[in-house]
Amino acid sequence: SSADISITLRNQGRDAFKPEAYGSSIIVNQHINLDGSRSYRLKSKSGTLISSKKEELIGILDHFNIQVDNPVSVLTQEMSKHFLQSKNEGDKYKFFMKATQLEQMKEDYSSIMKTKQNTCTQIEQGVERLQELKRLYCERKERYKSIGFVNDMRNHLEDLKHKMAWAVVGEMEKEIQPIKEGIRAEEGNTDKFVQKLEECQVKVNEAEEKYKAIQERLITVSEEAQALHPQCISLKADVQARRKAVNEAEALYNRLKTELKRLGKDDEQLRKRIEELKSSANQVSEPEKLERQRKITHLREQLKAFHDEEIMIGQQVDQFQQAIYKCKEEHARLRREDCDVKQALDAKQKQLRELKDSKTNTLKRFGPHVPAFLEAVERAYRQGQFKHKPIGPLGAFIHPKDAELTLAVESCLKSLVQAFCCDNHSDERALQLLMSKYYPHGFRPQIIVNKFQNKVYDVRHRGVHHPEFPSVLTALEIDDAVVANCLIDVRGIETVLLIKNSRKAREVMQFNRPPKNCREAFTAEGDQVFERRYYSSDYLRPKFLSKDVEAEISHLEKEIENKKAQLTASQQHLCSIENEIRQNEDHLHGHRRHQKELQIKIRTTNAEIADLENMEEHQSVDICTLEDEAQENKGKMESVKKEMQQQSRKLEELKNTLQVAEKNFEEMKEKIHQVEEIAGPIKDELNQADSEVENSKRRLQHYEEKQKEHLACIKRHKELLTAKEKELEEKIAQARQIYSERIEVSRTVKSLDAEMNRLRERINSENDRHGNREEIVQQFHDAKERYEDANSKVKNLKKFIRLLEEIMTQRFKIYRQFLRLLSLRCKLYFDYLLRIRACSGKILFDHKNETLSITVQPREEDRAALNDVRSLSGGERSFSTVCFILSLWSITESPFRCLDEFDVYMDMVNRRIAMDMILKVADSQRHRQFILLTPQSMSSLPTSSRIRILRMQDPERGQRTLNFRNRNDKEEDQ
Repeated sequence: SSADISITLRNQGRDAFKPEAYGSSIIVNQHINLDGSRSYRLKSKSGTLISSKKEELIGILDHFNIQVDNPVSVLTQEMSKHFLQSKNEGDKYKFFMKATQLEQMKEDYSSIMKTKQNTCTQIEQGVERLQELKRLYCERKERYKSIGFVNDMRNHLEDLKHKMAWAVVGEMEKEIQPIKEGIRAEEGNTDKFVQKLEECQVKVNEAEEKYKAIQERLITVSEEAQALHPQCISLKADVQARRKAVNEAEALYNRLKTELKRLGKDDEQLRKRIEELKSSANQVSEPEKLERQRKITHLREQLKAFHDEEIMIGQQVDQFQQAIYKCKEEHARLRREDCDVKQALDAKQKQLRELKDSKTNTLKRFGPHVPAFLEAVERAYRQGQFKHKPIGPLGAFIHPKDAELTLAVESCLKSLVQAFCCDNHSDERALQLLMSKYYPHGFRPQIIVNKFQNKVYDVRHRGVHHPEFPSVLTALEIDDAVVANCLIDVRGIETVLLIKNSRKAREVMQFNRPPKNCREAFTAEGDQVFERRYYSSDYLRPKFLSKDVEAEISHLEKEIENKKAQLTASQQHLCSIENEIRQNEDHLHGHRRHQKELQIKIRTTNAEIADLENMEEHQSVDICTLEDEAQENKGKMESVKKEMQQQSRKLEELKNTLQVAEKNFEEMKEKIHQVEEIAGPIKDELNQADSEVENSKRRLQHYEEKQKEHLACIKRHKELLTAKEKELEEKIAQARQIYSERIEVSRTVKSLDAEMNRLRERINSENDRHGNREEIVQQFHDAKERYEDANSKVKNLKKFIRLLEEIMTQRFKIYRQFLRLLSLRCKLYFDYLLRIRACSGKILFDHKNETLSITVQPREEDRAALNDVRSLSGGERSFSTVCFILSLWSITESPFRCLDEFDVYMDMVNRRIAMDMILKVADSQRHRQFILLTPQSMSSLPTSSRIRILRMQDPERGQRTLNFRNRNDKEEDQ
């Protein structure tokens, strides 16, 4: 029902474990019950029970480095077989790590790092607790100090009153000084305003001259474009006529070519017939001759009908070719229109996606990347990259009061809706750099540099005022004064009227003199109206400023549906044209086949006629007639050849003239395109020049108003200075009454007043408080002691963590080095042991992936083909096992080495070599005990006092139980 195991360990030398208690040996008794439970009893050499605790046994094992679960110390045959035949190289690597105790080191390091992390968490908690203790300590300290400082605070309050009186005087003097400097600076800037006015007048004159010159250029270019259009139409008609002539000439040439081939075949048949007649001697009767003549006449009538049908088919082929050419031209035109519609559809769909996105974020109406870009601007501003945060897009800050004028406002502002405004050029450069990361090349919005002001310009004297129609400025609700000032400076929105009806706009701007200060107007459809010009808008719907997003989305969806319907209709038309082309081509191919069939019938009929004529009597045949016919046929062939040559030259000439006409037509189209391209920039230049004229006039008016404001400002400042100086004299008189001598004070009145209020409150609180002085002192000392103790602990823990990090870094470095060295020693020793038997092999370590692979080659001569140990024979595998175990023995420390049936599969040679190797290793390590279990005979071992052989008796055959003695009986015998 139970079992007992007893092991005696030598306990001698300087490394003995508690020799005073155990003596020279330690006896370990283990009792195992039937249910699997175990108990230990540790006795001294004399048999005295020292301990029955497992912790004591573990201490003994650690002291003597006895690794019970290390397979290298005790390796069974089953364990060796499982290890060497394992397919998982990671298991082999774990075996190596466990054998060398590196796995335990790795787990220890992980445990230390986890402890370090917990300590860091405790430090963080301690720092938070330390801040609380510090706050409490400061409160106690402040309360402690306040006990004896009431009188000092009263004296200090009186000093502050004296300083306060003269601080007011000092601040008043500081206020007066900038006013004086400002008056001097403003008086010095008067000449600059005069100079600016002169410069602005010069710029106005230059801008007007530039506008007139550009207007003349535009008129010239427009006249030139109008003059070229009739020539282009004429050249196009000429190209079409010449192309038709080329097609007709080409068809005639093909017919002549066909006729020439037919004449050639007729000539060949005539020659053959003449030869046959000359050699023929047959005679026929008169009735047969008449029948042949009748057949010949009938065949000649059929031949004539075939020729007429062939001519008609040729004309129809020409008609089909012309129809195919026209259909292909129409197809190409429709393809271009289809491509344009697809591009417009893609643009509308993109705009629809942006509008739908803007339902959740209105900034996305200005571009899908705008929200992210504005976040980047905000981050850059917080990081100090901008002196003033840039404002934009400007359209996000403006809102039309009347929804019907939204398109007019967008047409007026154009790209300014997406523009940004900066306070200075340094911010502009930083914003440009940031924009390059978010906006595609060539699509960066405009950046306007304008000094930021918190107040909107006063434009009452230079803005347009109409009793019926608003200006752009008055029609908008603008969230930011900087945006309003920017649009006033750049676009002059105070001078632009918004008139819903285009007829009314013409009446206001063109039929009568425009209102004062008004230079242009916009209609509800976005049309631009000047005093002498009217430009239609390119926009149909507002894109950025519309308030009713759902309506815009609905309108866009309808437009997309219309575009899709247009695209579908266009594609159906394309398909119908393609079907028409295919049908015409099928008809053309059918007619050509019919034409070829007719030509075959003509040749067949001619052959039949020739055959019938060849059947006439030899005597009546007029060979001369056939020869004359052959001669006539040759003449026809020559005539057709000449006509073909003439037609070929004519066709070549027609093609050349067609190429010239097409070239002239393309040149004319290119010329018209160039003129139109020239007119576009000139129109833009004209608008820009007109804007420059208006801007120059507005700038001149602006500086005139600025000069008036400047002179008025100087007058106001002088009046203010007089009042301030009078007030200063009164403040000095009051200060002398409080304290006669002047005191130089560096602090502000606000800070002095705040400190005086705090002192009064503290004095009042101290007077009202009736606390115990000893209790206050005790609380202060307790708080100070707790704070200093916690502070010391936190500092010591932080120092310990830093030291631990340094130690762990160094130890992990040594651990990696130790791992490499042990791996190298194991590989070298394994290779050395294999060479003893003229074998070769290697151990491959992959520390990164934690894998280990073993390869062995039994014969030294074939080292290139290394095999896995599973492919070896039983003896070779056992020998390899021994070599690998010996290699692990060379890098591990343990007082025991135990192998079970290590040579069971070896032949005599391998067993002898393995035994010699093990004995050699055992002889070199006499401080260790080697235990080898084998069923083989050990009679061949050398006789030595250090070798002890224990042979078990052979078991009795048929024995069914083991004759173990009872433990109690055994103890009685002892």
